[in-house]
Amino acid sequence: MFLGDYQHTLDAKGRVSLPAKFRAEMTGRLVVVNGLDKCLYVYPADEYAAFIADLVAEEDFEPRRRKVRRFFTAGAIDVELDSAGRVSIPPKLREYAGLEKDVAVTGNGNRIEIWNAAAWDSYSEAGESIEDLAKELADSGLL
Repeated sequence: MFLGDYQHTLDAKGRVSLPAKFRAEMTGRLVVVNGLDKCLYVYPADEYAAFIADLVAEEDFEPRRRKVRRFFTAGAIDVELDSAGRVSIPPKLREYAGLEKDVAVTGNGNRIEIWNAAAWDSYSEAGESIEDLAKELADSGLL
């Protein structure tokens, strides 16, 4: 399970080092894909396969379902950690997430998220209170 947030730096070749705590669980193939909120999701390959299986479980005759499916598959790439524990992020994915130099690498349960550091700070500090959101979700039976 991936927990916590860490500040890292994207190098000139578009690589970011993953926190040592995350590397132990990120063995073998990884999948990097566009995420919601303009960040990138990094999944172990088996977790990504399970995520996609849920998306393709139903036919995609509905246009919005197709759009969501394409969002999470069209830009996805397979990568492996290099010997220094870094993941290489191609330009198109860096551009989508606004990654430049300073990045935040955050744990989100079964995946890692990579954010532009300023965007992560803004996201973390803004918006509705977590107490109100948790209550709303609990009242609706979603939490």
